[in-house]
Amino acid sequence: MKYNVLLIEDSPEIFTLVKQSLSAIANVMWSDNLKKADAILKESKVDLILLDVELPDGNGIEWCSNIQNIDKYLKIPVILLTAHGELSDKVLGFSAGADDYVVKPFVPLELKARVEARIKKQEILSQSSHQLKWREIEIDKNKQEVKVMCQSGLQPVSLTNIEFKILMYLAHRPEHVIPRDDLLNEVWGENIHIYPRSVDTHVSKLRKKLGESSNIIESVHGVGYKFKPTY
Repeated sequence: MKYNVLLIEDSPEIFTLVKQSLSAIANVMWSDNLKKADAILKESKVDLILLDVELPDGNGIEWCSNIQNIDKYLKIPVILLTAHGELSDKVLGFSAGADDYVVKPFVPLELKARVEARIKKQEILSQSSHQLKWREIEIDKNKQEVKVMCQSGLQPVSLTNIEFKILMYLAHRPEHVIPRDDLLNEVWGENIHIYPRSVDTHVSKLRKKLGESSNIIESVHGVGYKFKPTY
């Protein structure tokens, strides 16, 4: 069965190249603007989005950020497909919730590999929403239990309610760069007055409890954090 990939890109030439690149693994739906993309998302099952940054009716990065607030779209991986390859552009894209970044002109085989890998990772996550398992860590949402890999094998870890909420929020968005403010609003609530740097304190305590698996939570300088497990 082929995947369904939505390409949001105003260049017919790029559409042709993407369609050829992914022909073996995906059906490519094409939208040359954001308004049409919204309609396709509402009507069709989409496994992954390939998104240009500069579009006729808006900015792709802003659109990416907006769909992160819609639950039914949250689990759809987004790969930015753009001519902008500067580090600042990449950081901006990841901060908006993009999962990966491919710079045009791209190598067709690389695009195919990135798309396939990203969809497979999302499939692993979707197999069990209440039980998340990776090589370094296992999380049971219903029981609020966490086990981390040590030299002696998986060992339970005792977390506070806040630490567990932080871990769950990150774990449901693997390899997304999560800004501090997002963690603050989701874990504590928008009307609770907590300083953003308080997030760093709680994440630091969480990392210490994760022990040998602490590197699963990476700091992204000037932005926030990324949950980066081993699949």
